[in-house]
Amino acid sequence: MATIVLTREEAKILDALRLAIRKCDLKTEVRVAGGWVRDKLLGVESHDLDIALDGMTGQQFCDRVLPCLRKTDPSCSYKVIKSNPERSKHLETTKLEILGGELDVVNLRSETYSNDSRIPTSMKFGTPSEDAYRRDLTINSLFYNVAADKVEDFTGRGLCAMDLKLGKIRTPLPPLVTFLDDPLRVLRSIRFAARFNFELDEELECVASADSVKAAFETKITRERISQEVE
Repeated sequence: MATIVLTREEAKILDALRLAIRKCDLKTEVRVAGGWVRDKLLGVESHDLDIALDGMTGQQFCDRVLPCLRKTDPSCSYKVIKSNPERSKHLETTKLEILGGELDVVNLRSETYSNDSRIPTSMKFGTPSEDAYRRDLTINSLFYNVAADKVEDFTGRGLCAMDLKLGKIRTPLPPLVTFLDDPLRVLRSIRFAARFNFELDEELECVASADSVKAAFETKITRERISQEVE
């Protein structure tokens, strides 16, 4: 069973969240999502605590827990960063500052895409499974459940892909679906394979060079976004 070893600072922050949730009698499940979970399992240092919430927005959550959190850290505060698709900021994010750390807090979501843009045309509250499957790669689809103190793999493949002996880069959904939604994920797959010395899944590698994916890349991706991805 995969386990997460917290630093002293991480433990203090997550303990403060657990206490605040209990005192405020919140029913939402709080999870750390994505890259932090991946890096912790790989033994790589990470400071990007991204919180994903079940059934409420980041602002709603922070409004509720802030009074309790300030009993632990009187300087605790938050700010809301509005979505700005023109700058590839597709989702409103709440940044929570507590105990010297900064957390990005958002809701779990599902997304739909059009044929001419990598920006989601609609987003709605989603289940943990829906949120996991919408992500780019299985290694980025894992969650750490704060209350249960355990790693969750809703795709059923993320932990297998995280195995350093396998070292596989693959997508939660069929790669054609994932790449047509956002062709930039082709570059992201290559970047993560190089970063961790992982192997590209054979189907993923084949689909990445498909004519339909190349056409979507030309339609949906600007040169600026390509530059940002490879920097």
